[in-house]
Amino acid sequence: MGKASRDKRDIYYRKAKEEGWRARSAFKLLQIDEEFNIFEGVKKAVDLCAAPGSWSQVLSRKLYLPAKVSLDSRDGDLPLIVAVDLQPMAPIEGVIQVQGDITNARTAEVVIRHFDGCKADLVVCDGAPDVTGLHDMDEFVQSHLILAGLTIVTHVLKEGGTFIAKIFRGKDTSLLYCQLKLFFPKVTFAKPKSSRNSSIEAFAVCEDYSPPLGFIEKDLYRLLEKVGSPSGANDLDCASGCLEGPNKVYIPFLACGDLSGYDSDQSYPLPQVVEGTYRSLDPVQPPIAPPYKTALDLKKAASQGIRQLENFSLDS
Repeated sequence: MGKASRDKRDIYYRKAKEEGWRARSAFKLLQIDEEFNIFEGVKKAVDLCAAPGSWSQVLSRKLYLPAKVSLDSRDGDLPLIVAVDLQPMAPIEGVIQVQGDITNARTAEVVIRHFDGCKADLVVCDGAPDVTGLHDMDEFVQSHLILAGLTIVTHVLKEGGTFIAKIFRGKDTSLLYCQLKLFFPKVTFAKPKSSRNSSIEAFAVCEDYSPPLGFIEKDLYRLLEKVGSPSGANDLDCASGCLEGPNKVYIPFLACGDLSGYDSDQSYPLPQVVEGTYRSLDPVQPPIAPPYKTALDLKKAASQGIRQLENFSLDS
C-alpha cells in the first residue's frame, strides 16, 4: 500500500503532514483540550514518553509560541516545556529535552531543576508499549506504564495540576481508575475523535492533583496496592474483581468532538489538485534514532553478506 492510499484511508495521517505535525496523535491532545481546556493558565508543562514529539509540538504551539510573539512578554515569562523520553528526538522550539527513564526519581530531579525548583502545571503522557494484540496483556503492561508515569508525576506536578495519560480500556480499568482517584478528585476517561473506534485506547484526564495527607513519594506503590483489595490494608492481593458487584465502580467516559468532525475509521477521497494528480507528502520528521535501527542494520549487513557470497560463487 502506497502513501497515497494511507492518506485516503486515514484522514488524520494526511492532515498531520499537511499541518506540520510529526504524528497524527497531535490531534488527540488538541481534541482533549477542546473538551477540557487543559492549557489555560499553564506556564510549566512536561511531556513524558515524548518521542517523536507531536505532543511536544502541540505544547510549543499552544503555550510557548503565543507567549513569544506577545509584545508584553519577557524571557522570564515564557512558558517552560520539558520533554522526557529514552529515545532522542529532533529539536522543537521552546522545548527542553531530557533523555531519561520516567521510572527513575533522578529524572524527576532533572525536570524540576529546569523549572528552577518549581513544579509543573501540566503533565501529559502518550506513551504505550509495543502492542501484542492480546488485549489483556496489552492492558496490563500499559497500566504499569501509567503507574510509572504517576511515579514521576508525584514528584514534578504541583497541587491543583493536571495529568493526562493514554490508557487501554479493559476489565481492569476500574482498578486503574480507583488508583488515579487517590491523587485526583476528578478523573475522566476520554476518547478523542482522532482515536480509532477499533482501538481500545482512551485517555485518562486527571484534574486537580491532591495527594493524600502525609503522602510520601517513595511509598507510592505501597499505597496503590491497597486499592481493590478486600480489606484495603492487610490483604495486598490487588484485584479489580473486588470493585465489581455491590462495589462496582462507574467510570466517567466522554467521547470528544461531535458528528461534524472527521471520522478516524472512515476513508475520505483525496483532495483535487490543479495538476490532476495528488502527491502524498513525506512525514514531517522521521525518527532520528528509532529502536528498530539496529535490527535494520543487521538485516542490511546480512543481505549484503549473502550478495557478496553469491558474487564470489559466480566468479569461482
